[in-house]
Amino acid sequence: MTLKYIVMGAAIAAIYATLTLVLQPISFSVYQVRVSEALSILPYFTSSAVPGLFIGCLIANLLGGAVIWDVVFGSIATLIAAAIAYFMKKHNVSKFLIPLPSVIANTIIIGLLMRYVYNFDMSLLLCMLSIFVGQAIACYVVGIPLMLAIEKIKIKWE
Repeated sequence: MTLKYIVMGAAIAAIYATLTLVLQPISFSVYQVRVSEALSILPYFTSSAVPGLFIGCLIANLLGGAVIWDVVFGSIATLIAAAIAYFMKKHNVSKFLIPLPSVIANTIIIGLLMRYVYNFDMSLLLCMLSIFVGQAIACYVVGIPLMLAIEKIKIKWE
C-alpha cells in the first residue's frame, strides 16, 4: 500500500461523503438519487476506490443521520459493489457493466433497509424498485459520462 493509494482512497472517500451530504435532500430516503454513487465507476480506474467508496459511504451515512443498520449495511453494499466492479475490470468485463454491481447491491440491500428498518409503508418490491431507479440514474446517467470524461483525461491512477 503506497502513499498514493492511501491519498487517492482518502480523496475518493471525501468526495463521496461531501457529494452525499451536500445533496442530502436527494441522498437519503426511499426516493433517492445518491449522485455520489456515480463514483461507483472509479474501481474501473483504481483499486484505491474500493476502500475509498466504502469509507466515504460510511462517513456520509454516519453524518447524514442514518440509523445504525443503514450505516453498517448500506456501507457494506457499497463495499461489495466496489469490490465486484474492480474484479470485473480485472477480468476485462465491458466498462459499461462496471456500475451494475452498485445498482444491484443497493437495490437489494437498501431496498430491504427502507422496507424493514425505516418501515416505509410500501411493499418490498416497490422499495427496491424506487432504489433501483435512483441507482440507475446515478450510476448510468451520471456515472457513465463521468467514466468517459475521466478516460479522456488519461490520469495515471495506479
